Amino acid sequence: MAQSTLALGVEAVGCAGFDAGIKGAFGYPGTPSTKGFECVEALIQAAGDGRVAQWAANEKVAYDLALGVSFAGFRTLVTMKHVGLNVALDAYANSALTGVHGGLVLLVADDPGMHSSQNEQDSRSLASFAWLPCLEPSTVQECYDFTLRAFDLSEALQVPVMVRLVTRLAHCRAPLDRREALSPTGLGSVPAAQAQDWVLIPSNARRRYEDLLAKQPHLLAALADLNRSVPGPSRRGVALAGMGRAYFNQLALEHPELRDLPRLELAAQPVDPELEAAFLAQVDEVLVFEEDYPLVETRLGLSGRAQVRGRLDGALPRVGELSPRLLKAALGLAPSMGTPAELDLPVRAPRFCDGCGHVDAFEALQEALGNLGATAQARVFGDIGCYTLAAQEPLSALHAVVEMGASISMAVGAALAGLHPAVAVIGDSTFGHSGMPALLTAMDAGANVTILILDNRVVGMTGQQPSQALDQVERMVLGMGIPEASLQVLTPLPRHHADNVKAVEGALQQPGPSVLVFRRECIQSLRRGVLREHDRTEKAERAAACCSLETQP
Repeated sequence: MAQSTLALGVEAVGCAGFDAGIKGAFGYPGTPSTKGFECVEALIQAAGDGRVAQWAANEKVAYDLALGVSFAGFRTLVTMKHVGLNVALDAYANSALTGVHGGLVLLVADDPGMHSSQNEQDSRSLASFAWLPCLEPSTVQECYDFTLRAFDLSEALQVPVMVRLVTRLAHCRAPLDRREALSPTGLGSVPAAQAQDWVLIPSNARRRYEDLLAKQPHLLAALADLNRSVPGPSRRGVALAGMGRAYFNQLALEHPELRDLPRLELAAQPVDPELEAAFLAQVDEVLVFEEDYPLVETRLGLSGRAQVRGRLDGALPRVGELSPRLLKAALGLAPSMGTPAELDLPVRAPRFCDGCGHVDAFEALQEALGNLGATAQARVFGDIGCYTLAAQEPLSALHAVVEMGASISMAVGAALAGLHPAVAVIGDSTFGHSGMPALLTAMDAGANVTILILDNRVVGMTGQQPSQALDQVERMVLGMGIPEASLQVLTPLPRHHADNVKAVEGALQQPGPSVLVFRRECIQSLRRGVLREHDRTEKAERAAACCSLETQP
């Protein structure tokens, strides 16, 4: 039975995945995509009909899991944020050549304005790079409808389909009408006769690339109804994509005269060049509203058929999010509420939670460096996680934070260049995500680095999901070749501060790679009881194992 509810845009994608009959959902936590996976995960758990929802160690693993489900003949959804797609790019780009069997939809949530990200990259460019379709909804209902459409397109064209959201839409809540959910229906795994399509040795890859290019006209035809050119009496027009479309439609309620402008409305790419040419023939000037790279603007500008304005010529800011206010200014509309008031409010920077164990770990590191007289020359390479907050005052404890897993790699590179002390700080989840290969290299190179793994047992920054490395960090470290003598597990609490400082001092003075694991559960997950059931079960299993040993003859 169809139903109505309230949902975030990113949750609407999760609902659509479930209703489309997916067999599996996979992802790695990353704002603003996280709640999309958590939504479909909750639906799958409640249904209890054999579907699976699994967080992965990183985005590449998540994409490969989804590709495996597709190979087995079922529909699948994989979720990540824009920088996560960088991690999955090898799998994503190559899946364009293998094609898919069961429908595969990729939810990517971009973050214009960098609310919680390192960059503003636009995932549409990676869809074009891989010659794959990208659907770009502008409302919560479209998030749902476009995702359903994406599964049909994926199976009809036998390619992965990207559904691209941005932060404002991902976190916008609105009414959502859902259709009756389908049950997972398998097509059977890829037939043996087609298996070579999935074996990307050069001879097969060349053939499959030609097949992919041959699909492009069919892809344009399949997306034709999602893009349209609307005529108007003015010689000034607008090109609208994604949130540009949403904000323009919002302004048109207040300014009905905007409906007289010729409009190029884009909800999917690639776009038929003939559609763009027909639109440009109607106008002398066009304003482009898209989020956030000037992709459409650049493409229209290359035609030379009209003056194209947008982010490149200063009609809109080159960086940051679109907003109705920016559209009004570009269109020459008067502000409806007057000039926004200037409020002299103090900046409230994000900070560590009260009682966070990361603070105790950083304080031990800083005191140890001071005791050794190494504060000035030491460089501490940080990573992506809530411990990144240590880069700010009052700790000011990090000198570089670039991307997931970079802390260990950069520290190793700096150490090989002669920098000492070279310190890396990485979280347990990030260590499982992309830190382990760097530690393997550190051991192979014998680099003189000190590595702090801040193990709070969860993915703290994105909602306290249990870490893939839960209570396994020491084994993972030893598996990378680090000797037991070079590994210590410490508890970051004030009462252990003196002992922790001594341990850090010893590690800093030890030649070669050394690892300190600071383990204490995230204060927020502890309050929520995220790991309570896990710890209760583990304790019972340990007790049972001990009893079993005691009763053996």
